[in-house]
Amino acid sequence: MRAHPVSLFGMSRPATLRAESFRIVGFDPGLNVTGYGVVECSGGSVRLVEAGTVRSRGELLEARLLSIHAGVREVLAAFTPAAMAIEQVFSHAKFPKTAILMGHARGVICLAAAEAGIAVQHYLPNRVKSTLTGSGHAGKEQVQRAVQRELGLASRPEPADAADALAVALTDYHIRLRTAAPATRIDVLRSSRP
Repeated sequence: MRAHPVSLFGMSRPATLRAESFRIVGFDPGLNVTGYGVVECSGGSVRLVEAGTVRSRGELLEARLLSIHAGVREVLAAFTPAAMAIEQVFSHAKFPKTAILMGHARGVICLAAAEAGIAVQHYLPNRVKSTLTGSGHAGKEQVQRAVQRELGLASRPEPADAADALAVALTDYHIRLRTAAPATRIDVLRSSRP
């Protein structure tokens, strides 16, 4: 299995989903390590289902991308989320190659979502930070503490890739779903299949 759940959270997958609940999966794309975080939303509250990482294998770019794609598909099949949220690429003038490589990882994650018929929401890193911490320039530790608080975790989520993915999922919950009427939530989240 390419997806590696983070055991620190100590949360197990529920045996059945209540009809009024649904899941959001967040991804923090990376060419070496991609973080994922699955949250379940129900009745105006949100809870952790699982978080972890997908680690790419291989030396060639195409082998790494295939590995990421396969790992993401495993996560989607295991948790059947209603929606996906993913961090957009932040490009820095000093590191254009990093942005290009991240774009490849984002592409195969979005491809896996399209194959599964899952709608994807894209969020800039500063939007994620400001939604959870109130500051678009918050550091990783501040984001981890915000995720810990939101999900009622005993300690800060680790590794940072999984914490960032949970932050993206929580951002989607707060921006699009928290105030939505329960009857319309699932319809808004599902993409139509041809």
